[in-house]
Amino acid sequence: MNHSLINSSVTMHAIQQKLDIISNNMANSNTNGYKRKDATFEDILTNIKEQPKGFQKDGRLSPLGFNQGWGAKLSQAQMNLAQGTLAATNISSDLAVEGNALYEVTMNTVDETTGEPVAKTVYTRDGSFNLAVNPQDPANLYLQTKEGNFVNGVNGQPIKFPKDLKMFVDDKGNVTAINPSDSGAIPLQVGQLKLVRVVRPQYLQQIGENLYALPEGLDNANGQILQNVNTGSNLDSPVAIRQGYLEQSNVNLADEMTQLIMVQREYQLTARAVTSSDTMMNLANNLRG
Repeated sequence: MNHSLINSSVTMHAIQQKLDIISNNMANSNTNGYKRKDATFEDILTNIKEQPKGFQKDGRLSPLGFNQGWGAKLSQAQMNLAQGTLAATNISSDLAVEGNALYEVTMNTVDETTGEPVAKTVYTRDGSFNLAVNPQDPANLYLQTKEGNFVNGVNGQPIKFPKDLKMFVDDKGNVTAINPSDSGAIPLQVGQLKLVRVVRPQYLQQIGENLYALPEGLDNANGQILQNVNTGSNLDSPVAIRQGYLEQSNVNLADEMTQLIMVQREYQLTARAVTSSDTMMNLANNLRG
Protein backbone atom coordinates (compact mmCIF):
# COMPACT_ATOMS: atom_id res chain seq x y z
CA MET A 1 0.00 0.00 0.00
CA ASN A 2 2.86 2.35 0.79
CA HIS A 3 4.34 1.56 -2.61
CA SER A 4 1.12 2.43 -4.42
CA LEU A 5 0.90 5.75 -2.57
CA ILE A 6 4.49 6.67 -3.46
CA ASN A 7 4.03 5.58 -7.07
CA SER A 8 0.88 7.60 -7.64
CA SER A 9 2.02 10.74 -5.79
CA VAL A 10 5.32 10.87 -7.68
CA THR A 11 3.53 10.41 -10.99
CA MET A 12 1.07 13.18 -10.10
CA HIS A 13 3.98 15.59 -9.79
CA ALA A 14 5.26 14.61 -13.26
CA ILE A 15 1.80 15.02 -14.78
CA GLN A 16 1.52 18.47 -13.20
CA GLN A 17 4.78 19.45 -14.90
CA LYS A 18 3.42 18.32 -18.26
CA LEU A 19 0.27 20.37 -17.65
CA ASP A 20 2.49 23.40 -17.06
CA ILE A 21 4.32 22.80 -20.35
CA ILE A 22 1.06 22.48 -22.29
CA SER A 23 -0.28 25.65 -20.64
CA ASN A 24 2.89 27.53 -21.60
CA ASN A 25 2.58 26.33 -25.21
CA MET A 26 -1.03 27.48 -25.41
CA ALA A 27 -0.24 30.85 -23.83
CA ASN A 28 2.41 31.47 -26.52
CA SER A 29 0.33 30.35 -29.50
CA ASN A 30 0.37 33.95 -30.80
CA THR A 31 4.01 34.71 -29.94
CA ASN A 32 6.20 35.36 -32.98
CA GLY A 33 8.84 32.69 -33.50
CA TYR A 34 7.84 30.68 -30.43
CA LYS A 35 8.77 27.00 -30.55
CA ARG A 36 6.59 24.64 -28.60
CA LYS A 37 8.07 22.30 -26.03
CA ASP A 38 7.54 18.55 -25.95
CA ALA A 39 7.72 16.68 -22.64
CA THR A 40 9.38 13.28 -22.29
CA PHE A 41 9.33 11.04 -19.22
CA GLU A 42 11.36 8.20 -17.75
CA ASP A 43 11.06 5.72 -14.89
CA ILE A 44 12.44 6.90 -11.57
CA LEU A 45 13.39 3.43 -10.41
CA THR A 46 12.55 -0.13 -11.44
CA ASN A 47 13.41 -3.22 -9.45
CA ILE A 48 12.57 -6.92 -9.70
CA LYS A 49 10.75 -8.70 -6.92
CA GLU A 50 11.70 -12.35 -6.56
CA GLN A 51 9.26 -14.92 -5.20
CA PRO A 52 10.32 -18.16 -3.46
CA LYS A 53 10.33 -21.17 -5.74
CA GLY A 54 7.98 -22.86 -3.31
CA PHE A 55 5.20 -20.87 -4.94
CA GLN A 56 5.72 -22.84 -8.13
CA LYS A 57 2.64 -25.03 -8.52
CA ASP A 58 1.31 -27.21 -11.27
CA GLY A 59 -0.64 -25.16 -13.74
CA ARG A 60 0.77 -21.83 -12.55
CA LEU A 61 1.72 -19.75 -15.60
CA SER A 62 2.75 -16.45 -14.00
CA PRO A 63 6.53 -15.93 -13.53
CA LEU A 64 8.13 -16.10 -10.10
CA GLY A 65 9.45 -12.54 -10.36
CA PHE A 66 7.86 -9.29 -11.42
CA ASN A 67 9.00 -5.74 -12.16
CA GLN A 68 8.10 -3.06 -9.68
CA GLY A 69 8.14 0.63 -10.61
CA TRP A 70 8.23 3.74 -8.46
CA GLY A 71 6.58 6.26 -10.74
CA ALA A 72 7.79 8.48 -13.57
CA LYS A 73 9.55 11.82 -13.76
CA LEU A 74 9.98 14.52 -16.40
CA SER A 75 13.30 13.82 -18.10
CA GLN A 76 13.35 16.88 -20.36
CA ALA A 77 11.18 19.51 -22.04
CA GLN A 78 12.72 19.80 -25.50
CA MET A 79 12.17 22.63 -27.96
CA ASN A 80 10.41 21.53 -31.16
CA LEU A 81 12.08 23.25 -34.11
CA ALA A 82 9.31 22.66 -36.66
CA GLN A 83 8.86 25.57 -39.05
CA GLY A 84 6.09 28.05 -38.27
CA THR A 85 3.88 29.81 -40.81
CA LEU A 86 5.25 33.04 -42.32
CA ALA A 87 3.01 36.11 -42.16
CA ALA A 88 3.65 39.15 -44.36
CA THR A 89 4.04 42.49 -42.55
CA ASN A 90 5.79 44.59 -45.25
CA ILE A 91 7.96 46.13 -42.50
CA SER A 92 11.63 46.27 -43.48
CA SER A 93 12.88 45.46 -39.97
CA ASP A 94 10.73 42.31 -39.69
CA LEU A 95 12.83 39.26 -40.59
CA ALA A 96 11.71 35.64 -40.68
CA VAL A 97 13.94 32.56 -40.74
CA GLU A 98 13.19 29.59 -42.96
CA GLY A 99 15.04 26.52 -41.71
CA ASN A 100 16.79 25.49 -38.53
CA ALA A 101 18.51 28.63 -37.26
CA LEU A 102 18.42 31.29 -34.54
CA TYR A 103 19.51 34.92 -34.57
CA GLU A 104 22.46 35.80 -32.35
CA VAL A 105 21.74 38.74 -30.05
CA THR A 106 23.81 40.64 -27.48
CA MET A 107 21.90 41.23 -24.24
CA ASN A 108 23.14 43.77 -21.72
CA THR A 109 22.73 42.42 -18.20
CA VAL A 110 24.32 42.65 -14.76
CA ASP A 111 26.72 40.14 -13.25
CA GLU A 112 25.06 38.67 -10.16
CA THR A 113 28.39 38.31 -8.35
CA THR A 114 30.11 41.63 -9.04
CA GLY A 115 27.12 43.79 -9.96
CA GLU A 116 29.00 45.02 -13.04
CA PRO A 117 27.26 45.37 -16.43
CA VAL A 118 28.12 42.56 -18.84
CA ALA A 119 27.22 41.68 -22.42
CA LYS A 120 25.76 38.19 -22.80
CA THR A 121 25.27 36.30 -26.05
CA VAL A 122 21.73 34.97 -26.40
CA TYR A 123 19.61 33.64 -29.26
CA THR A 124 16.11 34.17 -30.57
CA ARG A 125 13.79 33.06 -33.33
CA ASP A 126 11.60 36.15 -33.03
CA GLY A 127 12.43 38.45 -35.95
CA SER A 128 10.17 41.36 -34.97
CA PHE A 129 13.11 43.75 -34.82
CA ASN A 130 13.18 47.54 -34.99
CA LEU A 131 15.66 50.20 -36.04
CA ALA A 132 16.66 52.63 -33.30
CA VAL A 133 19.33 55.21 -32.62
CA ASN A 134 21.96 54.36 -30.03
CA PRO A 135 22.46 57.37 -27.69
CA GLN A 136 26.20 56.66 -27.77
CA ASP A 137 26.18 56.69 -31.60
CA PRO A 138 23.40 59.04 -32.77
CA ALA A 139 24.54 59.04 -36.41
CA ASN A 140 23.60 55.39 -36.97
CA LEU A 141 20.56 53.16 -36.76
CA TYR A 142 20.96 49.83 -34.93
CA LEU A 143 18.96 46.67 -35.57
CA GLN A 144 17.48 45.74 -32.20
CA THR A 145 14.99 43.43 -30.55
CA LYS A 146 11.88 44.83 -28.87
CA GLU A 147 13.80 44.86 -25.58
CA GLY A 148 16.64 46.93 -27.07
CA ASN A 149 19.17 44.10 -27.48
CA PHE A 150 21.51 44.44 -30.46
CA VAL A 151 21.26 41.93 -33.32
CA ASN A 152 24.75 40.68 -34.22
CA GLY A 153 26.46 40.29 -37.55
CA VAL A 154 28.89 37.52 -38.49
CA ASN A 155 31.75 39.65 -37.14
CA GLY A 156 30.14 39.66 -33.69
CA GLN A 157 29.34 43.38 -33.91
CA PRO A 158 25.85 44.94 -34.02
CA ILE A 159 24.18 45.54 -37.38
CA LYS A 160 24.22 49.33 -37.91
CA PHE A 161 24.14 51.86 -40.77
CA PRO A 162 23.67 55.64 -41.25
CA LYS A 163 20.21 56.75 -40.15
CA ASP A 164 19.34 58.48 -43.46
CA LEU A 165 19.58 55.17 -45.36
CA LYS A 166 17.06 52.35 -45.84
CA MET A 167 17.84 48.72 -44.95
CA PHE A 168 17.53 45.76 -47.31
CA VAL A 169 18.20 42.11 -46.40
CA ASP A 170 18.54 39.31 -48.97
CA ASP A 171 17.74 35.64 -48.44
CA LYS A 172 21.33 34.93 -47.37
CA GLY A 173 21.18 37.46 -44.55
CA ASN A 174 23.36 40.06 -46.29
CA VAL A 175 22.40 43.55 -45.11
CA THR A 176 22.73 46.56 -47.40
CA ALA A 177 21.69 50.18 -46.91
CA ILE A 178 20.46 52.41 -49.76
CA ASN A 179 19.74 56.11 -49.97
CA PRO A 180 16.04 56.24 -50.96
CA SER A 181 16.38 59.78 -52.35
CA ASP A 182 19.28 58.93 -54.68
CA SER A 183 18.57 56.04 -57.04
CA GLY A 184 22.09 56.19 -58.46
CA ALA A 185 23.86 55.87 -55.13
CA ILE A 186 26.02 52.80 -54.54
CA PRO A 187 24.49 50.50 -51.87
CA LEU A 188 26.41 50.37 -48.61
CA GLN A 189 27.44 46.84 -47.61
CA VAL A 190 26.57 46.71 -43.91
CA GLY A 191 27.31 43.06 -43.10
CA GLN A 192 25.64 39.68 -42.72
CA LEU A 193 23.31 38.49 -39.98
CA LYS A 194 24.86 36.00 -37.55
CA LEU A 195 22.78 32.81 -37.54
CA VAL A 196 23.39 29.58 -35.63
CA ARG A 197 21.96 26.14 -36.31
CA VAL A 198 20.65 24.21 -33.31
CA VAL A 199 22.20 20.74 -33.12
CA ARG A 200 21.07 19.75 -29.62
CA PRO A 201 18.02 21.81 -28.61
CA GLN A 202 17.74 20.02 -25.25
CA TYR A 203 20.70 22.08 -23.98
CA LEU A 204 19.15 25.47 -24.75
CA GLN A 205 17.77 27.29 -21.74
CA GLN A 206 14.78 29.60 -22.12
CA ILE A 207 15.46 32.84 -20.24
CA GLY A 208 12.28 34.79 -21.03
CA GLU A 209 11.28 37.35 -23.67
CA ASN A 210 11.51 34.59 -26.31
CA LEU A 211 15.28 34.38 -25.78
CA TYR A 212 17.49 31.30 -25.37
CA ALA A 213 20.94 30.90 -23.87
CA LEU A 214 23.45 28.18 -23.10
CA PRO A 215 23.59 27.26 -19.39
CA GLU A 216 26.53 28.59 -17.40
CA GLY A 217 29.58 26.37 -17.68
CA LEU A 218 28.37 24.52 -20.78
CA ASP A 219 30.98 24.58 -23.53
CA ASN A 220 29.96 24.72 -27.19
CA ALA A 221 33.27 23.22 -28.30
CA ASN A 222 33.42 22.12 -31.95
CA GLY A 223 29.83 23.24 -32.50
CA GLN A 224 28.31 20.28 -30.69
CA ILE A 225 25.30 22.34 -29.56
CA LEU A 226 25.19 25.34 -31.90
CA GLN A 227 26.82 25.66 -35.32
CA ASN A 228 27.47 28.77 -37.36
CA VAL A 229 25.26 28.92 -40.44
CA ASN A 230 26.56 29.78 -43.90
CA THR A 231 23.30 30.44 -45.72
CA GLY A 232 25.03 30.61 -49.07
CA SER A 233 26.14 26.96 -49.08
CA ASN A 234 24.12 23.94 -50.14
CA LEU A 235 23.50 22.30 -46.80
CA ASP A 236 21.20 19.41 -45.95
CA SER A 237 18.98 21.85 -44.05
CA PRO A 238 19.23 25.19 -45.91
CA VAL A 239 18.45 28.45 -44.15
CA ALA A 240 16.97 31.59 -45.73
CA ILE A 241 15.95 35.03 -44.47
CA ARG A 242 12.65 36.62 -45.57
CA GLN A 243 12.46 40.39 -45.13
CA GLY A 244 9.02 41.84 -44.44
CA TYR A 245 7.75 38.60 -42.89
CA LEU A 246 7.37 37.23 -39.37
CA GLU A 247 7.34 33.58 -38.39
CA GLN A 248 4.31 32.60 -36.35
CA SER A 249 4.33 30.19 -33.43
CA ASN A 250 4.44 26.50 -34.37
CA VAL A 251 1.92 25.65 -31.64
CA ASN A 252 -1.14 23.79 -32.93
CA LEU A 253 -3.97 24.64 -30.55
CA ALA A 254 -6.03 21.60 -31.59
CA ASP A 255 -3.15 19.26 -30.72
CA GLU A 256 -2.48 21.06 -27.44
CA MET A 257 -6.16 20.87 -26.44
CA THR A 258 -6.20 17.13 -27.20
CA GLN A 259 -3.09 16.61 -25.06
CA LEU A 260 -4.58 18.77 -22.32
CA ILE A 261 -7.71 16.61 -22.11
CA MET A 262 -5.64 13.41 -22.03
CA VAL A 263 -3.30 14.72 -19.33
CA GLN A 264 -6.21 15.94 -17.21
CA ARG A 265 -7.70 12.43 -17.32
CA GLU A 266 -4.35 10.96 -16.33
CA TYR A 267 -4.19 13.40 -13.43
CA GLN A 268 -7.70 12.47 -12.27
CA LEU A 269 -6.94 8.73 -12.39
CA THR A 270 -3.67 9.20 -10.52
CA ALA A 271 -5.39 11.34 -7.89
CA ARG A 272 -7.97 8.57 -7.47
CA ALA A 273 -5.13 6.08 -6.96
CA VAL A 274 -3.72 8.30 -4.19
CA THR A 275 -7.13 8.42 -2.52
CA SER A 276 -7.57 4.65 -2.79
CA SER A 277 -4.12 4.00 -1.31
CA ASP A 278 -4.84 6.34 1.58
CA THR A 279 -8.19 4.62 2.24
CA MET A 280 -6.56 1.17 2.29
CA MET A 281 -3.89 2.37 4.72
CA ASN A 282 -6.59 3.74 7.04
CA LEU A 283 -8.45 0.41 6.91
CA ALA A 284 -5.25 -1.48 7.72
CA ASN A 285 -4.56 0.77 10.70
CA ASN A 286 -8.11 0.33 12.01
CA LEU A 287 -7.87 -3.47 11.69
CA ARG A 288 -4.68 -3.47 13.76
CA GLY A 289 -6.34 -1.42 16.44
